[in-house]
Amino acid sequence: MNKVLDNNIAKFRAKHKLSQQELADAIGVSRKTISTVETGRFTPSVVIALSIAQHFETTVESLFYFDEE
Repeated sequence: MNKVLDNNIAKFRAKHKLSQQELADAIGVSRKTISTVETGRFTPSVVIALSIAQHFETTVESLFYFDEE
């Protein structure tokens, strides 16, 4: 079984009524970075993951999880 890193970023954004651009601006990255992380095409650095978690006042574990293929 392969583990794939998945995330709940889009759900957190929707809950907080934020666009990808607004989240990107808040943590200092591009909108494309947020988009590629959300879709699983890019695995974020620890710094980006922590920045997103801090922005939403949650844990990294709440945002990111392993999904088995």
